[in-house]
Amino acid sequence: MAGGAAHPGRPRIDAGAGGCHGLRRDPTGRARPGAGRHRRGAAAVSVEAILLAGGRGSRVDGAAKPLFRVGGTTLLAAAIAAARAGGAERIVVAAPVLDPALDVEWVREDPPFGGPVAAVVAALATVRADEVLLLACDLVSPAGALAALPPIAPESDGVCLGSDGRPQWLTGRYRTAALRCVASGLENGGRDAAMRTLLGGLRIALVDAPAEVSRDIDTWDDLTAAGGSAACEPEEEP
Repeated sequence: MAGGAAHPGRPRIDAGAGGCHGLRRDPTGRARPGAGRHRRGAAAVSVEAILLAGGRGSRVDGAAKPLFRVGGTTLLAAAIAAARAGGAERIVVAAPVLDPALDVEWVREDPPFGGPVAAVVAALATVRADEVLLLACDLVSPAGALAALPPIAPESDGVCLGSDGRPQWLTGRYRTAALRCVASGLENGGRDAAMRTLLGGLRIALVDAPAEVSRDIDTWDDLTAAGGSAACEPEEEP
């Protein structure tokens, strides 16, 4: 990781070595350098969200973690509410249909369980907005996590939470064009690839945030510590 540790609340740029910085694809599929940057007087930037909720849950005996309840709501419904509060006009959930009552679009990587990069690539194909909120559906406080993210700076391809200088890729805001540029070159649609393969070559600003903001649920002990339960009755989003 380039540079030193991020200062609390102050983004720093992780300058990647990839060639997709600041690219936007026009309708013909050609890349146009520099297009889509924030400019004074320009129209508001459109935002959609990709929520990752289709993992195996191997550390919780195969249970559907997004349907765990914490604070009276499921992790999935909390993530949806956080994305909407963060400005997402449309939400794509990369997972099997966990709750058909929710007002989201469901997509799935093919074959399933291809990992987070494959899930992002599958969801990205449906995105129409300038920027994407990317969020894993295992966070205890998704609203706090997204609220900690500043707007993307003109010199960056995205911004994500960091811890001791290490990026938390799955809590971030990214330029759609930059993601598509990298995704188009991945083998096998990104199946079984590490998130660094997708994002490590881009210019990502890291923002240190309190530990409670990035707290997630990986195990049964984590769920107990968060005061949650595995009661998974479907619910309407807040």
